[in-house]
This record gives sequence, C-alpha cells and structure tokens, in this order.
Amino acid sequence: MSDLSAAQDMMTAAMAAKQNVDSELTSVTQLLKSLDRASKNVRTFGQTNSVGKKFFEQFYAELATHLSQYNILTFVVQREGLFFKEEIVYGSQTGEASENFAFKLYSDGIREITFHQDISSDDMLFFFAALSGTVGTAGTEDDDIVTRLWEKNLPTLTIVTADEVMKISELDDVLGPQGAAPLETSLRDILADANAKEAKGANEAQQRKTRFSSGVTGYEVSELELAALAKEIAAESSRDNVLYILDTLTVILSSEQSSDLLNKLFDIYDGMLKSLIQEGRWSTTEHVLELLSKADAFRPDLTEGHKQKIQRLFERLGTPEIVAMIENYLNTVDRPRTDGLPTIFLMMQPTAAPALCTLLGNLEQPAHQTLVVNALMELAKDSPEILVKHLTDRRPTFVRNLLMVITRWNNPRLAENVEKILRYPDPLIRREVIRTLATLRPSGSATKLIHMLNDPDEGVRLAALKSLLTGHYSAPFSNWEPLVNAETFGDRPPAERRNIFHAMRTTTGDEAIPYWTSLLTEWGWTNKKKREELAFMATDALGKLGTPAARTALETGAIKGTTAVKQACAAILAGTSKHPRTA
Repeated sequence: MSDLSAAQDMMTAAMAAKQNVDSELTSVTQLLKSLDRASKNVRTFGQTNSVGKKFFEQFYAELATHLSQYNILTFVVQREGLFFKEEIVYGSQTGEASENFAFKLYSDGIREITFHQDISSDDMLFFFAALSGTVGTAGTEDDDIVTRLWEKNLPTLTIVTADEVMKISELDDVLGPQGAAPLETSLRDILADANAKEAKGANEAQQRKTRFSSGVTGYEVSELELAALAKEIAAESSRDNVLYILDTLTVILSSEQSSDLLNKLFDIYDGMLKSLIQEGRWSTTEHVLELLSKADAFRPDLTEGHKQKIQRLFERLGTPEIVAMIENYLNTVDRPRTDGLPTIFLMMQPTAAPALCTLLGNLEQPAHQTLVVNALMELAKDSPEILVKHLTDRRPTFVRNLLMVITRWNNPRLAENVEKILRYPDPLIRREVIRTLATLRPSGSATKLIHMLNDPDEGVRLAALKSLLTGHYSAPFSNWEPLVNAETFGDRPPAERRNIFHAMRTTTGDEAIPYWTSLLTEWGWTNKKKREELAFMATDALGKLGTPAARTALETGAIKGTTAVKQACAAILAGTSKHPRTA
C-alpha cells in the first residue's frame, strides 16, 4: 500500500510540474507578441511618441510580471527561431519582415539571450535601440547587436554568442534543440562547464583536428547529426524566396561601390516594391521603405543621383498606378491583410491625395475606407480643395467619408463648399451636411437652415431644428413667415411645430410676437382644434421668451382669446409672476 501511495504522490507532483511549465510557456508566448509589437512601434514612432510609449509600457509591465514569478527568462536562438524549454515560441519568419526579433539575434551571432529579474525599462529601451541600430547619437553606427550589448555591459541582460559556443566542440549537440536531448541548463552554464574541461581535453582536441592522413581537416558526422543537417537544409530551402532576395539586396546596398550597379539596384527595388504591394505584403513593404529612407545614414557616400532615385521611389507610392494596385488587392482578395498598410499610406507624399480620393470612392469595405480617410486627414489638410471638388459625386458613401474628413479638419473656410450640397439627393447625406455645417459654422445666419425645414425627409428637418435650437443663429421673422403661414404648416407633427416655434424664439426674439399674438386672439368655427393647438404652442413659446413684450402678448391673450386660450395664458402669467425671469 505504501508503494501505491508513493506512486500517486509522484504522479501528482509530475502533473503539477507540467501545469507550471504550461502556464510559463503561455506567459512567454504572450510576452513575445507584446515584445514584437512594442519593438516595431518604438522603431517606427520613436521612444518619445505616445504610441511607442503605450506599447512599450504594456510590454514592460508584462515582462516585469513574468520575471517576478519566474525570476529569469532564457531563450535559445536558432535559425528556426527562439526556443524556450525545447518549444519554439517565436519563428524566424514570424510575420513578413525578415528582420524580426529572432532573425536579427541569429544573424548577429547570438545563440542564447537571458533577461534577469531586475532589468529596468531603460535597459529594455537600450535593447530595442540596439536591435534597430540607433544607439548612437546619430543612430548611424555599424556595430552589430553583440558589440552594442558588450559595450553597455548590462548585468540584467546576458548573451551567449556563436563564437563562444563553437570554441567548445562538445556543444555541437546543443545547437539543434529540436533534435537533441532536453536542455536542463542554459548555454551559459554549459559553457562554464565546458571551459573547465577545456584544458584537460586539449590534447584530444588536437588529435581530432587532423583526422585524415592527407592533412585535410575533417569532422565525424553521426547519423543523428546528418539527419539534423538535412532537416536544416530542408527548412532553409522552404524559406520565402522574396525574403532571400531582399536580404541579398540589403547586402549589396550596404557594400556595393559601383555607382552604375547602385543605380540598377534601386531599379530592382522599384520592381520589388510593386510586387510586394500587388501581393498585399505591407509589413515587408514598410521594412524595405524604412531601409531605403535610412540608406544615406549607413551609406554616406551615396551621390545626389542615388538620393534622388530613392526619393522618386517614395513619390511613386502615391501614383495612380500604385494606388490602383492597392485597390485591386483590397477589393478582390478574400480576407485581405491590412497590417502595416496605414504606415504605407502615411509614407506617401501629399501629391498622393488625388489618387487616394479615387481609392476612397472605389473601396468596398468600410474598414478599408477608414484607413484611407485617416491618411487623407494628414496628406490633404494643406490642399482641401482636392477633396471639396468630389462633394458633388453621386456615391453617397464616398461623399459621407469626405464630409467626415472635412468635419475633423474643422476649417470654417470650407463651409461654403459644403453648403452647395444641402440639396444632395440622398437624405442621409443632407443630414450629414447639416451636422458638418454646425461644426464648421456654429453661429451666424439661420436662413439656409430655415429653408431646410421644408425638406421632405423628417430626419433632415430634425437635424436643422437641432442646430437652430442652440440659440447661436439669428434670422428676421420674414424668413420664418412663409413657413408658418403655409397652409400645410398645421399638418406637421405637433412636436415639430412646437420645436419650430421655439427655434423662432431663439433666432428672432420679439419679432415673432405679433404672429403669436394673432394666434392667441384668433376666433373661428372651422379648424378650431388646430387653431387652439397652435395657440397653446404660442403661449409656451411666449412664456419661454419671457420679455416684457411677450408678457404683454400673454395678457392680451388672457383677455381676447377663447376660453381655453385665456386659461392657458393666465396660467403662464401666474407662473412667471411667482418665478420672475432674471437676466
């Protein structure tokens, strides 16, 4: 029985350990996603930008929480990506850009990286800067990541390099964690043990160095190692050809001395950008454009002709040809990618605004239209006439998006252009026009808004009344007279007629009192109910107006009106006597 109890205890402990590893692995996976986002946004917007700060602070908080629970975070860096306790948690081709976290570390010779519990936010910001190559004053240093980290000598961030690993031949099996035995310790610990044995095994190593009688240096390769090599070759062969080409072009750009070849290289970049845009590979496109924008930093010897070629690459981004490629991808591909596309839009020149207007009108999905609206907000703000000329377009969705941009600009000079489409065929657009005018011109003449009260669409009339009731507009009673004296005025809904009277009160003041007085004293046997309804509404408006002339009108109604009107006027007069209106 004791043996059974012991076995049960062992199984319980093993299951608890597995759950702990699973929770730690989940935490690491989420942490790497946050690191990827934070690194990209800090690189794109800078450490001082609010967007970059937001993503970095979120990542650092998650890192601090993880380290407080697990003390240390160690990754083995391989060509395939980052390994954490034998599990690959971040691929070297994650996303579309080749220069991601794992790729950069592996390319610069780092084979293990460890984050310690007391790492500060400044240390992490330095690490991000080291990854993007901007640690110097001008951000133009040519040192690799290893050199930058060694120079800083951070105690909270340690690394093991490929040189350190390769010095100890006994570590060969460690370099393929997916096919080797489980690692119980980090590469740093293994290196320490191996260095202690180095002196003892020096003679054996020398003998192994020259195994062939011909004097050619060779290595014994076991079946297991051969299989691992074959697996690596297969993985390398399956890698995206475009990324291979971009890596090759980057090497040429950084080292080629021939001016003619550099000119041809920029022509190749032009073709590559078009190909990437056609396929919707926005993140890779962004990476290439960022590289080209910094070309004169790591190649200060570029001629003016080379710099002009690079400039033309950016100018071509906003040409109708390129924008048409973006439109074709977004409208024809099932579930098109948009990550990175907003950055591409913002990299365009202001001259791209006409082509982006055309794109906005042709896009089918609202989410895609929003991306273009945000881009036009920035690119066309200095030349709003480009947008304004499209307001007469007969596509309501397109016009509504243009009005959204104009409203956000809040440029009063554009109010006259917006007023020209007050009679737009679509009632939803007419409502939006009134709302836009309320933003661009929040006060002034109410004439055009009064005219909109004859619109056949009730929503348009309500939008106009809402603006008129703010009390910021003015108009003479003569503008209201055709509306309230029309034979159809009494057929409007009661709530609308009441609001019209209050809009008259806020825009004309005492000028409307003679009209309301006539309603209070009017007698007749026909349409008595409608006349009394209007009279009651007039008493309400006069009571809210509260001027001496309004009080005199109510007194007149209390004497000359019908019985019901007399009672209504007397009640309002009594109420104003108890609660006199104050200035």
